[in-house]
Amino acid sequence: MNADPEIIAAAARLVVEEGLDYGSAKRKAARALGRRHERRGALPDNEAVEDEVREYLALFCADTQPAELRALRELARVWMQRLAEFRPHLAGAVWRGTATRLSVVQIELYCDDPKSAEIALVNAGVDYDSAVLERSGREPVNVLTLAAPCRALGETMTLQLSLLDHDDLRGALKPDNRGRSWRGDLAALERMLAEEKR
Repeated sequence: MNADPEIIAAAARLVVEEGLDYGSAKRKAARALGRRHERRGALPDNEAVEDEVREYLALFCADTQPAELRALRELARVWMQRLAEFRPHLAGAVWRGTATRLSVVQIELYCDDPKSAEIALVNAGVDYDSAVLERSGREPVNVLTLAAPCRALGETMTLQLSLLDHDDLRGALKPDNRGRSWRGDLAALERMLAEEKR
């Protein structure tokens, strides 16, 4: 792994200030620094960028980020309750604790039949856009993107629902290199929110 501190710092800034995902932020940072030929495997790993994001948030966003994170987690809880039959798991920055109001709320649905989640949204009158996300070395994933009002922030937030096969859940629960989970179910989110209130 290339732990280039300039790419890591620039990518972290892009994640916080522009709401980019880690992959896009690393590629954009590498281009901006003139490292146009950086291969995917030569870029820093996500955990290195996340560590820098946490430092950036602590330095520049400590007065606003905790409240924004809580608002996004509460919004995620509402949608996870609505979609409970599809085994929702919160992922991304909102789960990991690095989200700001620019972050996308990422919820993964582990379905017996992915089409059933789309049908449920249609039946509930929810408008969404559908796309296919290519994943290196893995099956592509259908992703539904929708706009959800967040009263606490006074804004409309972007929700991204990834439609995954129920069998993918076992592998999805593996922790990162430091033993932290990459995602959590509704019960885990509820515990997290309860702990934050203490």
